[in-house]
Amino acid sequence: MDPVQAKSPLNMPAEILATLVEISEEINSSLDLDEVLQKTATLVKRLVDYEIFGVMLLDESTHRLYHRFTIGYGEQASKDWQIPLGQGITGTAAATGRAVRVADVREDPRYINIIDSVRSELAVPLVVKGQSIGVLDIQSTQLDYFTRDQQSVLTLMASRLAVAIENARLFERVRSQADTLLVLNEVGREANSILDVEELLRRAAELVKRVIDYQILGILLYDEPTNVFRHRLDVKYGQSAQGKLRVTPNEGVVGAAISSGQPVRVSDITKDSRYIMVNPETRSELAIPLIHKGRVVGVLDLESPQTNYFTEDHVQTLMILGAHLAVSLENARLYEQLARDEARMERELAGAQRLQNALLRPVPTIDFGLDIAARILSARQVCGDLYDFLSYGTQQLGVALGDVSGKGSAAALYGAVATGILRSLSPHKLQPAELLRQLNQLVCDRRVEGRYMTFCFATWQKGRHMLRVANAGQTQPLLWKDGRVEQLKLTGFPIGIFDDATYEEWSVKLSSGDILVFYSDGLTEASNREGKFFGGHRLKNILEQNTRLSSGELADRMLEEVQEFTQGGAITDDRTLVVMKVK
Repeated sequence: MDPVQAKSPLNMPAEILATLVEISEEINSSLDLDEVLQKTATLVKRLVDYEIFGVMLLDESTHRLYHRFTIGYGEQASKDWQIPLGQGITGTAAATGRAVRVADVREDPRYINIIDSVRSELAVPLVVKGQSIGVLDIQSTQLDYFTRDQQSVLTLMASRLAVAIENARLFERVRSQADTLLVLNEVGREANSILDVEELLRRAAELVKRVIDYQILGILLYDEPTNVFRHRLDVKYGQSAQGKLRVTPNEGVVGAAISSGQPVRVSDITKDSRYIMVNPETRSELAIPLIHKGRVVGVLDLESPQTNYFTEDHVQTLMILGAHLAVSLENARLYEQLARDEARMERELAGAQRLQNALLRPVPTIDFGLDIAARILSARQVCGDLYDFLSYGTQQLGVALGDVSGKGSAAALYGAVATGILRSLSPHKLQPAELLRQLNQLVCDRRVEGRYMTFCFATWQKGRHMLRVANAGQTQPLLWKDGRVEQLKLTGFPIGIFDDATYEEWSVKLSSGDILVFYSDGLTEASNREGKFFGGHRLKNILEQNTRLSSGELADRMLEEVQEFTQGGAITDDRTLVVMKVK
């Protein structure tokens, strides 16, 4: 082997110098690395008629040379071979920064045999700012094929090529980063639009594939009840399956990522004691913690059958993707929890609605000399309005209508308690004023802060046609009698506020055709799109114009008119009616 000393370019033939200038211009005219290397191979061929050509670049993370461009190698050979820095002819050239020319590779112990027919080799380092970034390597099947002059020319050319390659690699890296950022931005938007956890996991596997060509992927999510991370999705060579394994924060490479909150990259799992054998073919692994508000909510775990497969660029890319995915997973988890809570609440409310409907007594079947109708429309599944009928024997009937402050389940529960208390007083056959007084005292004994109930109660004596009424803050009933409608001016404190409240009682003797209407403020305070209330005057007009209708028809007409007034708007307050028409 000749010593590595190139002649001065000044002693080179003008033709070669011209070619070198042309080569320099050609390889610097492009920032596409593949194009640069293709041009280099063509131009070198003009100077040295090689049979086998290759450009190997240095992977700084593994300190190995890999083939970036080849001519004359088998496809598999160029992919599989990686030369450690300092080993082989090319590794020696890269490590020393000096060209190595071998006349007979069979006599050189450093030679690594890739192609059996090779007899001579010339390896020239590609050096930028004193650092080797790769090797330009040419080989021949002839002994002692390469000359000292060719070595000098290629050494001079390699210095230009190294700069061109570095510029192209830098451009390629920047372009790749820009493309990756665009993909990550798109990935983030898409991931945030999915609120089903299982669908999100499947889509996440597809999204990761767009930025890293993985072979094996697992997504683990934290299971709070058991304090472990469960495999929720596994993908092996394109086939997905439901994961079954569990990992604690102290187990394996994944556990290391969980406990540290940092990505863990293992270049060779056979040399890492933390690795837990799951996939026998795995040689390298990358675990990325999914962190939301400082808490690890999951892990993105990638494995490869190749050693040194995952790079620092992969780590940075997956950390960005993992941040998007962690937020999306937490949003999806919260949405699913909300959906479960809402479904449970719906079931509970449906049960409460059935129970409340069961508590509402039907219109009495005993003939009390009255045509009675009762209607209730709830603003929600359960409501705070109530009505009830108390039978004082066959000749006397008690009629009640109440409205609990507020809406929903709390108001319904309060109303159920009040109904129970009301019915407990039924055996005493109390008249309206006394019943309201005792009802108020009993409710006050169970006072709930911020809750009260307006209530109107009347008794009807069939034989005497006598009606007695008392009111505890409820909307004042309407009475059709003697050809006109009047509002009974009855007042009183709502139930459940003052312990010692007393109530006035009003009585009147009714005749056949007279009509009494109890109603809640959900009818009169129903509003249209202009914000105007339906009002008591409209309710009076309906009663005045429809006295020939039955109680049921009249009640339905009133509710229809209110709904028409609101222009089909949603019911915002419970609407309750009890209509009694004397037979």
